Amino acid sequence: MPDTREQPRPLDPNLYTEEYFLTACEGYDEFAASEGQHLSRRLAAAFELAEVRPGMQILDVGCGRGEILRHCANLGADAYGIDYAPVAVRMSANVIQSVSGVAPGKTAVYQADAKKLPFPTGYFDRVLMFDVVEHLHPWELHEAMLEVGRVLKPDGKFIIHTAPNVWYDKYAYPVVRQFRRLLGQGDKYPKDPRQFLVEHNQHVHVNEQSLWSMYQALHQAGFSGKVWLDSPPQKPREGAVLEALRGFVFKVAPFRWFFEREVFAVAGKRTP
Repeated sequence: MPDTREQPRPLDPNLYTEEYFLTACEGYDEFAASEGQHLSRRLAAAFELAEVRPGMQILDVGCGRGEILRHCANLGADAYGIDYAPVAVRMSANVIQSVSGVAPGKTAVYQADAKKLPFPTGYFDRVLMFDVVEHLHPWELHEAMLEVGRVLKPDGKFIIHTAPNVWYDKYAYPVVRQFRRLLGQGDKYPKDPRQFLVEHNQHVHVNEQSLWSMYQALHQAGFSGKVWLDSPPQKPREGAVLEALRGFVFKVAPFRWFFEREVFAVAGKRTP
């Protein structure tokens, strides 16, 4: 990797305020309604991939509000979270206090940099990175992934979710916008698709991924595994022709590589 002194500076941790975590960070509605007891569809889908079991050691990198730690502990795992935003550490500490002494798993949260994890080598069965990748510049992501590889057990799994799929914004969205304009719906589709992001995320998404870039990042950091795309369930809203077209581009390669919105990965350390 190039000298990090020549790379973009990390985002200011103070950009991530309590307001951000309660109004812009994935799963905020469910968190507000249940104090972390229920996960959003997207977080639940990512968490299910981890296959957390009693006795496991779990690390949540970028733990945010802390609800993933709570769910790990409720399943009997020891769950450790790190976040570099002071507000996130405080919020996570409050959430895991509610399970202390009740859930069978231990919990702890620390303020730390994902590029310098304060844990011993080969300690964790699972390392989770949910909706964090897009907030790390490429050089930061590489260093963070190297650290994940260090703290992960030889047979451990690294679980990633990130959104949106950058290929949609770059290549598919202009086609969608032109098509909608032909249908007289252009006013609902601004030229810049980033306007669909929550306003705060427009400034902190510095490394959105595609299927290919996510695979490359993992490979360069010494991981191998599966990377795939998915999208929220589509509710039928229009005529049969448009619904059939939508179903086609969401299911058939290579079109789905551009139209699916979310990137998932499950990887392990490559053996020499």
